[in-house]
Amino acid sequence: MTGFGKAEAQLKNKNILLELRSLNSKNLDISIKLPHEVREIEFRLRKLISESLIRGKIDLFVNIDDLSNNHSKNINSAVVNDYINQLKEIYPGDKIELLKLAVKLPNTLANKKEESDKKEANEIEKLLKNAIKDLKKYRLEEGISLKIDLEERIKNIHNSLSEIKKFESKRINRVKKNLKELLNKLNLEVNKDRFEQELIYYIEKYDITEEKVRLKNHIDFFKKGLNLKESSGKKLSFIAQEIGREINTIGAKAYDSEIQHLIVKMKDELEKIKEQLFNIL
Repeated sequence: MTGFGKAEAQLKNKNILLELRSLNSKNLDISIKLPHEVREIEFRLRKLISESLIRGKIDLFVNIDDLSNNHSKNINSAVVNDYINQLKEIYPGDKIELLKLAVKLPNTLANKKEESDKKEANEIEKLLKNAIKDLKKYRLEEGISLKIDLEERIKNIHNSLSEIKKFESKRINRVKKNLKELLNKLNLEVNKDRFEQELIYYIEKYDITEEKVRLKNHIDFFKKGLNLKESSGKKLSFIAQEIGREINTIGAKAYDSEIQHLIVKMKDELEKIKEQLFNIL
């Protein structure tokens, strides 16, 4: 979910620079830093971001440089004349005296800077849309690399799972042999038929067929999830947890050094997958 977008424009005597950054986060967390003169548009910008980006810690920075340093003010003649007319009703004095009083009242001077705020706000919103496009493009390019890496790692887990089959028959035979040797050492007489029944029951506890089937299914689901067009980060994280559960169960039942070695390899690949999934929406 990391990404970066940047947009810049010049509006009359002002330069507007906008930067949009995204970091990993389970939810959408938006932070906006605006110059005080356009602070009122923060809600509009926040709404635009929330409609365009699903997850991530989003930081928006907007900087406005006034290149002219011109902050001249104009007299708001309509307001001044209205004040004069109202003052006449109270005190019918000299017009010059009334004018002196009127210009001291609120809103009689119009700052040219304020007149251009609306254009600045619209330009900032336009720049934000362009920055969001850049950020999404950045995310997409990163996502392609992540997909290749995840496909390789899930393939490695599948290959390790396939290798387990080579050691299963030896493992069961070893369990049988160890049990028989233990009984011989104890020098006990046992019923052969009963022993075989108990042996079958005991060996069933070490059977990992169901776990292998479930693990294979989870791997297939994970591969399909990588090719979904919609957001799949949370779904893939859930499947990764299920993959880990089956790997742990196989490891607990293995009692075989070769299989345990493969389990370690699978766990290592899965941990790397989980780390990468924080970067996926």
